[in-house]
Amino acid sequence: MTLPSLFAILPMACVVASGIAVMVAEALRDPGEHLPIGRLGAIGLVGAAMTSVGLWNRNATSFDVVVADNFGLFVTLVLVIIGLLSLGVSGPVIERERLPRGEYCALMLFAIAGMILMAMAADLLVVFLALEVLSLAVYALTGIRRDSPKSSEGALKYFVLGAFSSAFFLYGIAFTYGLTGSTRLDRVGGLLAALAMSPTPMQMLALGLLLVGFAFKVSAVPFHTWTPDAYEGAPASVTAFMSSGVKAAAFAAFARVFLTAFEPMRPQWTVMIGVIAAATMIVGTVVGVAQTNVKRMLAYSSIAHAGYLLVALVSANDAGKGAILFYLLSYGVTSIGVFGVIGVLDTFDRPNDQLSDYAGLWNQHPALAALMTVFLLSLGGFPPLAGFIAKWYVFTAAMQAGHASLAIIGVLTSVVSVFFYLRVVIMMYMTETDAPVRFPPVPRMAGAALVVSAIIIFYLGILPARVLEWAAASIGTIY
Repeated sequence: MTLPSLFAILPMACVVASGIAVMVAEALRDPGEHLPIGRLGAIGLVGAAMTSVGLWNRNATSFDVVVADNFGLFVTLVLVIIGLLSLGVSGPVIERERLPRGEYCALMLFAIAGMILMAMAADLLVVFLALEVLSLAVYALTGIRRDSPKSSEGALKYFVLGAFSSAFFLYGIAFTYGLTGSTRLDRVGGLLAALAMSPTPMQMLALGLLLVGFAFKVSAVPFHTWTPDAYEGAPASVTAFMSSGVKAAAFAAFARVFLTAFEPMRPQWTVMIGVIAAATMIVGTVVGVAQTNVKRMLAYSSIAHAGYLLVALVSANDAGKGAILFYLLSYGVTSIGVFGVIGVLDTFDRPNDQLSDYAGLWNQHPALAALMTVFLLSLGGFPPLAGFIAKWYVFTAAMQAGHASLAIIGVLTSVVSVFFYLRVVIMMYMTETDAPVRFPPVPRMAGAALVVSAIIIFYLGILPARVLEWAAASIGTIY
C-alpha cells in the first residue's frame, strides 16, 4: 500500500476521525461538563473541504474502487455545506429535546462519511457498503427521541422498508456480477456494451433491482411511503439533514452507476425512470396540497423535488448533468433552511408543525418569518432564488433532450406546489390569532446558519453561472 493510494479517501477520513473524536470526548466527559462537541465535528468537515479542494483535477483513486474525481469532490463539498449547516441548526433541538449531544453529532458525522464514500464509489459493492453506513446512522438519528411514539414509528418504518430496499439493491449487484463477472463500474459498462444490442431479461432484471434500491433512497414513487412518517417523527434538524444529505448522496451514486455502468442500456432505463419521474412529481405535489402538517407537507415536497432530479437524470445531456449537481446544492441548502426554522420555533410541549401554528409569526419574529419566506419561495421556484434557476435548467435540459412531456408535467406541478408554500406565507403575514403564541428566542449559531443558507440561495439565484460551470465540468469527468 502506497501513500498516494490513500489520497482519494482523505475527505472521508477527516470526517471519520472527527466522528471518533466526538465519541471519545463524549465518553471522557465529566457529568455536567459542556464540551464543544459541535466544533470538533465542524473541524472534521472543514478538513474534508480542504482536502477536496486539494484533490481537485487530480482524479486520485484508492484501490480502484474509490475515485476522487471532480464529480465526487463536488458532491463532497455539497455534503460539507449541508453538514455544517445541519450542525448549526441542531443546537436548539439538542438542548430542547435533551438529546445526547455526542451520540447525535457522531451519528451525523458517520452518516456524512458514508455519503462521501457513496459519492466516490466506483464499485457496486462499495456503493452498497456506503449506503448501509449512512442508512444505519440515519435510522438511529430518526429514532433518537426514544420517548416519542412518532419518532419510534418513523424510525421503524424507515428501517423495515430500508432493509427491503437494501435486499433489492444487493440482488441487483448479484445479478450484475453474474452477467459481467465484475462489480467495478467501468468494467460492467464495458462488458454490457460488448453484449448484444438487445438486452436480455437477466440484464433488465439486474437494472430493475438496482433501480428499486436507488428509488427508495431518493423517495421516488412508489417507494416513498416511509418519507412522511420519518420526516414527521424525526427531530426537525434530523429531518433537514435527511432530506438534503441522503438525497444528495443517493442521487450522486444513482447518476454515477447509471451514467457509467449502465450507460449502454440508456434507452431502457430512460423509459423506466421517466415514468417514475412523472409519477413522483404528480404524487408529491397532489398529496402535498392536502397536508396541514408542515413537516408532512415538506416531505411530499421533497418527493416532488426527487421527481425533478429524476427528470435531469433522464435528460442526461450536458445541461441535464450539470443541473443534477446544481439542483442538489440549491435544494439541500433550502431544505436545511426551512426545516431549521421549524426546529428553532419548536418548544418542548408544542411542536409548532401545524399550519395554524405559524399564524402571526411576522409579529413576533419578523426575521424568522422573512427567512422562512425566502426558503419557501425558493422551493416553489420563484426568481431570483436558487430554486428558480435549478428548475429552469432541469426543464431546459428536458426540452433539449426531447422529453417535452416531462418538462410540461414538471412546470405544471411546480405551479400547483406554489399553493402549499404560499399557504404558510399567508399564515405568517396575514392571519391573526386570538391568543398569540410565544415563540422561543433564536440561538446565535442557529440564526447564523439560517442567514448563511439564505445568502447562498440568493447567490445561486442571482449569480449562478460560476457554480453551474463547475457542476457541468465536474459531472463531465465522471469516472
